Amino acid sequence: MNKSKKKIYIAGCGGMLGEAFYQVFKNDYLLKCTDIDINEPWLEFLDFRDLQSYRADVRSFAPDFLFHLGAHTDLEFCEANADEAYLTNTIAVENAVHIANELNIPLLYISTAGIFDGEKAFYDDWDQPNPLGHYARSKYLGERYVVEHAYKYVVCRAGWMMGGGPKKDKKFVNRLIQQLVAGKRELYIVNDKDGTPTYTIDFARNVKLILEKEYWGLYNLVCNGQTSRREVAEELVDILGLKQEVVFHEVTSDFFKDTFYAPRPPSERLINKKLNLRGINVMRDWREALNEYIELYFKAYLSDKL
Repeated sequence: MNKSKKKIYIAGCGGMLGEAFYQVFKNDYLLKCTDIDINEPWLEFLDFRDLQSYRADVRSFAPDFLFHLGAHTDLEFCEANADEAYLTNTIAVENAVHIANELNIPLLYISTAGIFDGEKAFYDDWDQPNPLGHYARSKYLGERYVVEHAYKYVVCRAGWMMGGGPKKDKKFVNRLIQQLVAGKRELYIVNDKDGTPTYTIDFARNVKLILEKEYWGLYNLVCNGQTSRREVAEELVDILGLKQEVVFHEVTSDFFKDTFYAPRPPSERLINKKLNLRGINVMRDWREALNEYIELYFKAYLSDKL
């Protein structure tokens, strides 16, 4: 074991964001990556909702940093299973704060643009959150607990996440790709939702820079460039070479109200104000990031499907 490398314990590392953190940090740090879903050879089992197990596992590894990544991110699941949402997205975060404080180490927590109500067109790092549903409220309460109680922390608010590829991406980009793979050439896209895409690899790289600079605190952390669901869909279709085949139909969110019934703010557009002021915003424009994402994660998968 290389004792010169610092150690990071990453809890909830089995999802799209965890995959990016593993790729970005694995060469420069010693990692222990855990999750309840063991979907990679580098993962070990840990349910971070169990404080005693969480504490014992982190202590045994004796890390220099604790990254708490995992969460229930399906808004409809959280709306229908509120207790489960708060147990996973709020109480488990309190567990992480207790453990990090006991070990006197910095804690990383991932928050979300969804904690705002969307009444403003844009939100900077100092705007006041006003969560609309159980997902947003459970995440915001986790954020607040970290900010108010953690000894030393980095909290990063992500936007519309994209990353992980066809197996791990459960968000907008992969949903559209799966429709296209299924042969659909008429896409119904909402026209009343604005936001900021966030490429997981860029996100992890910017977190790494924040940690190495020791710029502790709360940050908005999204790709550069503001956009809408329609613009993301158009860019994706263009990248895939299907611009001449696909027809877009603009609809309101009510069109999908039976499937996506959890409340969502009309605007989740974040501005990386603090990163810009500190001179450490290395996030790329969302279009460049989307192009790289498709090239790296979907090219082989899509080679015989479109």
